[in-house]
Amino acid sequence: MTVFDTVLVANRGEIALRIIRSVRAAGLRAVAVYSDADAHAPHVRAADAAVRVGPAAASRSYLDADAILAAARGTGAGAVHPGYGFLAESAPFAQACADAGLVFVGPPAAVIDRMGRKDEARAVAERAGVPVVPGGAIDDSGQLPAGLRLPLLVKAAAGGGGKGMRIVTTSAELEGALASARREAVAAFGNGNLIAERYVERGNHVEVQVLADAHRTVVHLLDRDCSVQRRYQKVIEEAPAPWLEPTVRDGLREAAVELAREVGYVNAGTVEFIVTGSEFFFLEMNTRLQVEHPVTEMVTGLDLVDLQLRVAAGEPLPFAQSDVRSRGHAIEARVYAEDPGHGFMPQAGQVRTVRWPAGARTDAALEAGQVVGTHYDPLLGKVIAWGATREAAGRRLRDALDDTAIVGITTNVGFLRRCVASREFAEGEIDTAWLDRHPDAFPAVPSTGALAAAAWELAVEARAPADPFARGDGFRPGGPPAPVIVELAGPTGAVRVRAEVAAGWTEVEGGVRIAVRTLARDGDHRLLELDGVGRAFHVDAGPDELVVVSEGQPHLYNRLEVTDAEAVAAGGDGLLRAPMPGTVLAIAAGAGAAVLEGEPLLVLEAMKMELTITAPFDGRVGRLAVAAGEQVDLDQLLIELESDDGE
Repeated sequence: MTVFDTVLVANRGEIALRIIRSVRAAGLRAVAVYSDADAHAPHVRAADAAVRVGPAAASRSYLDADAILAAARGTGAGAVHPGYGFLAESAPFAQACADAGLVFVGPPAAVIDRMGRKDEARAVAERAGVPVVPGGAIDDSGQLPAGLRLPLLVKAAAGGGGKGMRIVTTSAELEGALASARREAVAAFGNGNLIAERYVERGNHVEVQVLADAHRTVVHLLDRDCSVQRRYQKVIEEAPAPWLEPTVRDGLREAAVELAREVGYVNAGTVEFIVTGSEFFFLEMNTRLQVEHPVTEMVTGLDLVDLQLRVAAGEPLPFAQSDVRSRGHAIEARVYAEDPGHGFMPQAGQVRTVRWPAGARTDAALEAGQVVGTHYDPLLGKVIAWGATREAAGRRLRDALDDTAIVGITTNVGFLRRCVASREFAEGEIDTAWLDRHPDAFPAVPSTGALAAAAWELAVEARAPADPFARGDGFRPGGPPAPVIVELAGPTGAVRVRAEVAAGWTEVEGGVRIAVRTLARDGDHRLLELDGVGRAFHVDAGPDELVVVSEGQPHLYNRLEVTDAEAVAAGGDGLLRAPMPGTVLAIAAGAGAAVLEGEPLLVLEAMKMELTITAPFDGRVGRLAVAAGEQVDLDQLLIELESDDGE
């Protein structure tokens, strides 16, 4: 690469970090830009140089083209990579770079302008012989294209990202939908022109990655499915797209290449389609790198950013279409600062703990102590898993989300984990509008694993000996630690759980016994494996509270009390309670029977283990609260024992 040796990355967060890695791997110098809110951000530290471009507001920093160009001139940058978002699809910015003698790492400004206007993009697609959704422009009077019937989709002629887009199912909705879409389009893009198209119900969003050099070579890099989305925002993406008929897959790829050739495309881009059965229609072209590009990289083995840089430097593509191979399957989950339980509303605050998984690719720039504000997109990072099959990739992604812990702000990690683990995702039932039709899908539920992990942590803490050599594990002085009853307050209220540290198990509701073992330690944190439940990540949150992340969902527990199980069962007050859930195997002393201290009263059985409840003092059985064969819960009253003086 001789055209430039320094690349300015005109973006922030995870995409800035990802681009900087490839820039430096190519032997080039990387320059970062930052707002006041990002002065100490990871992408700033990762670059060779960094320049402040303005205050926190994006409109006065990352979207300030003059400040970006000044930063490039001041640092000797020869190229600008826009990433995605902000100025990535701004034709005026791309032209300003060219006018300033800078290489814009993306397509020519004229191509961005043409493909950024949905009406013009439709015309390009039609000339290339690519199927388009029936529809067209809406005139100023609100007249729809001839022959178009309900339901239909109204969208802004300029821009994308779901802004200015409305679904209209009845004629009564049309006037209001046009007015609101036009207002949103003007606010977002400065252009109120609208188009209307046939609304394809229960369609799948499939896109094709294309790459073109300045020597007229155009190739596709396979396809991706992005159907798991809400309000037109993608949530989970995968490559290659599953469930496609072979003829449809071939048609999509050929259509994407022909469209790129027709418009004179150069560099990386994405052609998006809606697919329904054996039909497919062109939606739009994104003239930039996509958020979901990692899944394509993982199944092709190619570095898209490196290829972007080489194409921008004038090099020909180093391979032909026949060299592109698909290997295995990759799935990406977007981690957002949002609350799935309350309409996916964006969240803000200071992050207390961040743990990204070791067993998957993670593109992220989130750190502990970082403040997530409201100035930028709520995307925090992406977790991407690869497997030889779709099923294997899904399992690895579930495991990776289990090992992801973000505490301090609400995120969608738990929702992602439940979605990927669902039957609907596994069987391909989720189309582009499925989440909007099922707004309460995959709700958060109380986690048995989180409860078991919290009880285990408190039990281990309570049994930790002052003498490090008195481990109480049966092999060192001190003997095995006795079981404990842990009382804590959690999401569903106060609960009592039995935990046995030496044997390595916790017993929760319904007599469920969960084996627990430590997989890894990270400072004061511990990654636990829970037999039959998955994994949990324990986070110390303070002297009186404990946070456990299970299945990607943080659960807060307040410490109430930890007592010896034997003491609970002993019933010093005469009220003998069950130290564990189980079955009453036998009654040794009936109501009214006189007993001596230590004599058996009742036998409990659970998980093939028998436990005899004995009299804690001399007395008489006042009341027998259970019968032989009865199932009992933890802490349930078994026997009322009266002393000889009647107390």
